[in-house]
Amino acid sequence: MNDIPKVMTIAGSDSGGGAGIQADLKTFAAFGVFGTSVITAVTSQNTLGVFDVLEIPAKNVDSQIKAILKDIGTDFVKTGMLSNSEILRIVVNNIKENNIKNLVVDPVMVASSGDRLLNDQAIHGYRKFLIPLSKIITPNIPEAETLSGVKIKKIEDIKVNSEILFQMGCEYVLIKGGHFNDRYSTDYLYDGKNLLEFSEIRIKTNNIHGTGCTLSSAIAASLSLGLSIEESVEKSKKYITEALKKSFKVGEGNNPVNHFHSYW
Repeated sequence: MNDIPKVMTIAGSDSGGGAGIQADLKTFAAFGVFGTSVITAVTSQNTLGVFDVLEIPAKNVDSQIKAILKDIGTDFVKTGMLSNSEILRIVVNNIKENNIKNLVVDPVMVASSGDRLLNDQAIHGYRKFLIPLSKIITPNIPEAETLSGVKIKKIEDIKVNSEILFQMGCEYVLIKGGHFNDRYSTDYLYDGKNLLEFSEIRIKTNNIHGTGCTLSSAIAASLSLGLSIEESVEKSKKYITEALKKSFKVGEGNNPVNHFHSYW
């Protein structure tokens, strides 16, 4: 068991347990990898909404990362909510200093309401500093539009958008197509030449809290286990589909997916 893969998540805490750090660690556990966590913000939330957000000082985010890397190390890093440009800079510096090549970036920057969660300076930091260090980025459609400046109205726009994001320096772009209201939920993987589609029947449920966090964490876990990018995306897509299909109610609002569906 000494060779169990280790994956670090750098993200915000969800007190409701459905998204963020909590969703990431549950997903790592479900995939049989060891998860470590760096908390960038503490949110007071439940299934009904977010009621308070406390950003963690960048100095503490830095010390969390350094403490983990000094002792435990990591095989993959997954980033979620980075809160502000100072925290983003800290993350970038640590990735560079430790020569971390295995980075999955979930660019959490647009709320489900459509409101931006980051200012323009932080979004610029994603484009110029973080994305060029990443193996794969996993934006949903609003996040892809925010990063590229190009609207996605139809499938043809996915290729144009993917090319713009790829040119920012990442190895792969995965645009999640969940915002398309089709019978199938399709995600689009771009490697600079080919656009591959990964489709599953859309699950009709309101229990969708944490889907983005969970998918990106599943990809990071799969990659740490030695799967290829294509295999990791396919496995993770099936995992999140089952997590949606077997979700259950824990509160009165937007409930989370079932991370441990294979055991229940």
